[in-house]
Amino acid sequence: MKAIVLTKRGVDGVVLQDMPEPTVPSGWAKVRMRAASINRVDLYMRDSGAGITHDLPLIMGVDGAGEVVEVPDGSGLSPGDKVVLYPYEFCGTCRPCLAGDQPLCHSARILGEHRHGTFAEYVALPARALVKLPDDVDMDQAAVLGVAYLTAWRMVFGKAPAGPGSVVLIQGAGGGVSYAAMQLAGMAGARVIVTTTGEDKIAHFRDLGIATIDYRTEDVPKAVQALTRGEGADLVIDNVGERTWSSSLKSLARGGHLVTCGATTGGHPSADIQRLFVRQLSVHGSTMGSMEEFRRLMLAFAGGGLAPPIDSVFPLAEVPAAFARLEEPARLGKILIHIS
Repeated sequence: MKAIVLTKRGVDGVVLQDMPEPTVPSGWAKVRMRAASINRVDLYMRDSGAGITHDLPLIMGVDGAGEVVEVPDGSGLSPGDKVVLYPYEFCGTCRPCLAGDQPLCHSARILGEHRHGTFAEYVALPARALVKLPDDVDMDQAAVLGVAYLTAWRMVFGKAPAGPGSVVLIQGAGGGVSYAAMQLAGMAGARVIVTTTGEDKIAHFRDLGIATIDYRTEDVPKAVQALTRGEGADLVIDNVGERTWSSSLKSLARGGHLVTCGATTGGHPSADIQRLFVRQLSVHGSTMGSMEEFRRLMLAFAGGGLAPPIDSVFPLAEVPAAFARLEEPARLGKILIHIS
């Protein structure tokens, strides 16, 4: 089968080549991949991969959607079913799995990080990691939900859930997770404020009726205070890291919550401990979501509750060009890879 394989670190290490089709152990299913999406972690794997247990060569890609080719009896699935892939291979028997918190599985393996991923014509996964889609669903949009939207779902509805009347600040709203969080917080009835930069992006969010702060020309905490009559945000969504950490903390209302899922600009900001305890702030780490959260996300999507924007589409052979697009500041929405 054709696959995008990371053979070594760096841009030149990402190549399209033939790989053996995956074997299908008992209880597993085989999926013919139709589409997948580019995520920030793909660039991290290409350029570093530090801290992630894996071996090269490695098929890249974390999320995606396709059609069932082989499936075990009793799984509730049949050949030909459209499915979206949960990005984790989890054991189902450890304490977190039994509690329904699969991202904390003791032996979890993330596709495209710890094991072969989705940038391939075929993928094998435990059948329990597949969610069936309606026949009339948009497969392109379904393919981009597994990482960005699942991550955003837990951030928005997890330990400090947004709801009607709450104020949610989202840093860097042009990125995949942040854009998803903007949509989900709005769906929950929260008042959403976003930060971004660039005339086109600012116009895009303002056309949607979203309060928008240009982080290059405005003082973000002061702007948030002005928009909230001095109260601040109840929830801040931040996957940027060091560059936005201080402004995120300063933008919070007393008793507010900062949820982080990334550190693209660095992972060692000032903790600002005095602000944390004086204002009784909470900081939560978040990574993707559980199978139940994934199912709820899919129900919301299939019911028309949200429509992921697609920035651009590339064939499998042009994944390196798709990686370059991910790094362009003008990008808005998800980057899709057509596989078959």
